[in-house]
Amino acid sequence: MSIKYKLSLTIAVLLSTVIAVFHYAWGYNQQSKNYDSIYRSSFTLSEKIHQDLDIESPTFKQDLNKIYHFVRVGKPYLLDVVYYNTTSNEILHSASHFATADTIIAKEQYDSKSLYQFMEISDQSKNYYISDYRYNVSSEIRIITLYDKDVYNETFGDNNSLFYATLIYLVFFSSIISYWFIGRMLQPLKDILWKVNEVSSVRFHRPIPITTKDEFGLLAFKINAMSQNLSIYMNKLRTAFDENRRMRLYMESFINHSTDAIYIMDLDGTMNQMNNSFEQLFGYTEAEVIGARYLTVPEHLIKEKEDIFSRIHSGEIINSFETLRRTKDGDLIPVSITITPIRDYSNTITGFASVCRDMRHRNQMEELIRRSEKLNMVGQLAAGVAHEIRNPLTTLRGFLQLQNQSKRLNIDHVQVMLSELDRINLIVGEFLILAKPQAVKFKVRDVRDILAEVTSLMGSEALLHNVTLKETYTKDDCRIPCEENQLKQVFINVLKNGIEAMPDGGHVHIAVLRSDQVISVHITDEGIGMEEETLKRIGDPFFTVKENGTGLGMMVSQKIIETHHGQLELTSQVNVGTMVKILLPAYQEEELADVSSL
Repeated sequence: MSIKYKLSLTIAVLLSTVIAVFHYAWGYNQQSKNYDSIYRSSFTLSEKIHQDLDIESPTFKQDLNKIYHFVRVGKPYLLDVVYYNTTSNEILHSASHFATADTIIAKEQYDSKSLYQFMEISDQSKNYYISDYRYNVSSEIRIITLYDKDVYNETFGDNNSLFYATLIYLVFFSSIISYWFIGRMLQPLKDILWKVNEVSSVRFHRPIPITTKDEFGLLAFKINAMSQNLSIYMNKLRTAFDENRRMRLYMESFINHSTDAIYIMDLDGTMNQMNNSFEQLFGYTEAEVIGARYLTVPEHLIKEKEDIFSRIHSGEIINSFETLRRTKDGDLIPVSITITPIRDYSNTITGFASVCRDMRHRNQMEELIRRSEKLNMVGQLAAGVAHEIRNPLTTLRGFLQLQNQSKRLNIDHVQVMLSELDRINLIVGEFLILAKPQAVKFKVRDVRDILAEVTSLMGSEALLHNVTLKETYTKDDCRIPCEENQLKQVFINVLKNGIEAMPDGGHVHIAVLRSDQVISVHITDEGIGMEEETLKRIGDPFFTVKENGTGLGMMVSQKIIETHHGQLELTSQVNVGTMVKILLPAYQEEELADVSSL
């Protein structure tokens, strides 16, 4: 049922209630008026009879009848006027000789102390009004007037019927008018409801017609404004949604067509998404990958993977980390991995995106480049060796010619020739270290022990040059996987250069430090130092600033440190000194293997 019908029905019920109450009140008032009218007419009639008539008069009965008939005109409900003797309980005279008057009077509850009584009496399903009058309390004569109550009600019932008909018409027309008025009043509400339905159906363009300036009109205005704003926001949302969809499709296309293997992991490393290149690189299908952990990680690198996860959980980005991964066929391939945390709107890490690049082709290219550079270096070395060997050979040839001419052995000449042969042997030996691959076997040694042996060996030479070796070693674990003799060669070469750089004596500081998984060896002299241009050329074949140097010592040292997966760095300042920093990876409790240096 609509609100219009509910309101109309409510108003009709209220009107009916008001009319019923009004009718009851009016009926009660009308009855009171009727009682009052009968009472007054009875009292007036009784007074008139008492004053105008004399019961002792011979014409009393005729006069009473005349008064009765005169009064009864227009009053059919008036039944009789009776003279009654209270002492003898008999009717002295009845104007209309009403047959049951004596029976009715006998039922009267007579009050001897009242001058006038008015009451309602029933007799044989008939209802009567009875009026009892006497002019004083000691009088035996009572004037009793009888009325037919039913006739009285019928006489005045026509007025009630008209009243009821009028009320019914009023209710009917009031209901029609209220229905129309409520319809007019609720029309803005219907328009608002229609607009709400339109908005709920995502139709914003048709506004509510505003015909009033009351609260409904203001509400309609606000809803129109809200609808317009929603339309603007919906257009923006559609635009943003289309843009996001295009961007999503673009990113999906980019990811799926990327040559790098891209996959998404949750916080515990479970893979939940991958691109096509992942399947091509590792051979696993999407069904095999989704829900798996560490699927491509070799068993001996699980700990490495867990360490990486602990780092990225703290928000760190793993950038271009080179390692090994296992394919579905069991092959180990070198890869470069970049792992980035994925964050939600509250900056909380919810997962990780990993980009895995196949490094096989790049490693092959780098190997080709290294071989090319090596061949180029060998060519340079060969040219340098030829040049360096030619000088002592020329000296040997000259002295041999002198020996041939003199036909006798000159000891001084022999010593010079042996010295030149030793120089040739030194040059060829260092050249072989650079050019010939050497199989080395790494063992775990404490770098402090190696340095202690070297300083013991170099101590006498340092004393000859008035140089003091000062050692500062950390107490942390300084074990490294290494080839001991090669490292000794590096340390000896660096210490020898530092001692020779201080002709007037001084100090060589040797320090060993540990930071995370790196062992640092710092060897610092207080010598003459080097200019920047000279420092840049250190390590070039046959470049030396020493009178008897070959220019191959630092080159050999760099080669050895590279074989140990370390770094050799030089810093120098003129008239201050030079520092050689050697960085070596610490021992990781992993099984050592034989490696070959190139």
